[in-house]
Amino acid sequence: MPAGLCLFIATLLWGSSFAALKYAVNFYDPTFVIFLRMLTTLVICLCLWPWVKRFKYQQGDWKYLLSMSLAEPCLYFLFEGYALQNTSASQAGILVSCLPIIIALLAFLMLKEHISKAIIIGFSLCIGGSILLTHVSPSSEHAPDPVLGNFLEFLAMVCAAYYSVSVKYLAARYAPLSLIALQGLSGTLFFGPFVLFTGIPQVHDTNALLNILYLGTFVTLGAYGMYNYALSKVSVLTAAAFSNLVPVFALLLSSLLLGEILNIDQWISIAVVFTGVLVSQKHKPQSAEYVQEKSDTQQNI
Repeated sequence: MPAGLCLFIATLLWGSSFAALKYAVNFYDPTFVIFLRMLTTLVICLCLWPWVKRFKYQQGDWKYLLSMSLAEPCLYFLFEGYALQNTSASQAGILVSCLPIIIALLAFLMLKEHISKAIIIGFSLCIGGSILLTHVSPSSEHAPDPVLGNFLEFLAMVCAAYYSVSVKYLAARYAPLSLIALQGLSGTLFFGPFVLFTGIPQVHDTNALLNILYLGTFVTLGAYGMYNYALSKVSVLTAAAFSNLVPVFALLLSSLLLGEILNIDQWISIAVVFTGVLVSQKHKPQSAEYVQEKSDTQQNI
């Protein structure tokens, strides 16, 4: 399957997760929802053990595997969950639009990846469109402590960016399903104590449980699987541009499933984001070393 199509489907699934997550947390405590979501992913991965066990540890990778798992799902879900309790969705949306920039910075520092003109132009369009979409979209969210909430949301974006860069390094060495199984295990172990502290719910809702099942299978297993696979084929900067489609798909699916009507400003914002993603696809991955060698060669000629 083409990497671009995998990224498109992954962001579509992530966009659909907002409605499912919102329904689930309306009935259950957020930590219980995330725990059950990670547990679902882990159980499915155990059922797929013949493919998961194709995990051949390579010396020195423990720090990348451990830090990747800690960044996402553990700290990412923890920071974002509490962030949205303190800031509005609109303010959080502006910070989410900064994710590609953080990824670009970490990719340059950790992977020595060259930042091309296509990435700069594409990211600028994506960020501009995301900010515009945030401002023109009506919101009913309240922000009791926006400073704290925005800071936590920024930390969540740093975790997401570090996860993307780490997976880019690890995807060439480990199968995507093996990395997802590790996420399921780490998420289950991390959020398990939270559930013991808050207590296991005594009353259950079938629809809420089905939504959690969807999150653990199609979103965590499906979306992350396709995203990890795509990162083994394309530049992490190319993949980063697709992250701007997540709020776009969330808005479009809300319009389709909930009957919400989009105004002309929202459609213009969506068009700008899609244009930015298309422009960013012209990026040709080059390492910083390659660029430096090319510059040195031109100087010697």
